[in-house]
Formats: sequence, C-alpha cells, structure tokens
Amino acid sequence: MISQQLKPFFWDTNVDIFEPAAYPAYTIARLLEFGDPAAVEWLRATFPEDQIVGVLRTDRRLSPRTANFWALVYHIPPGDVASLKFAR
Repeated sequence: MISQQLKPFFWDTNVDIFEPAAYPAYTIARLLEFGDPAAVEWLRATFPEDQIVGVLRTDRRLSPRTANFWALVYHIPPGDVASLKFAR
C-alpha cells in the first residue's frame, strides 16, 4: 500500500492494493513524471539511485521535458535516456 501523500500520483491504479516495490519501473517513472518534491524525496529514499537511473535509461514513458530534466540531475548524456533517443 502507498501513503496518502502519493495517492494523487496513482489516479489510475487501485491504491488500496498497489505495492510500489512490486512495480518499480512504473512507480519510478510515474513519480519522476508527476511527483511533487515530497513524492520525489520518498522515491529517492525508497529506490536506489542506480534503479532510478536504470529507469531513465530504459523506460520510454517519460515526456522529453521530464526526461531531459532528470538526465541533467543524474548527469546522464541525453543519448543514453530512452525517452530522448527518439524525441524530436
């Protein structure tokens, strides 16, 4: 189950039974894309940095704007970010 503060970011998920650890890529991508500072703080405390970076490198669900921001934060070249590889 997720905390009250995270429920607004999972509007299309049954939050009563959702376990973020069971779906790490989905959880990470969702909070990177839509999370507020408190949600991102929770994300960074819950998942290791290498797992977050892995999602940036492989998951194409992020918008190009969001992907670019997090690429800068984590010092990842844009060509290594899945959402930026085919962005125009």
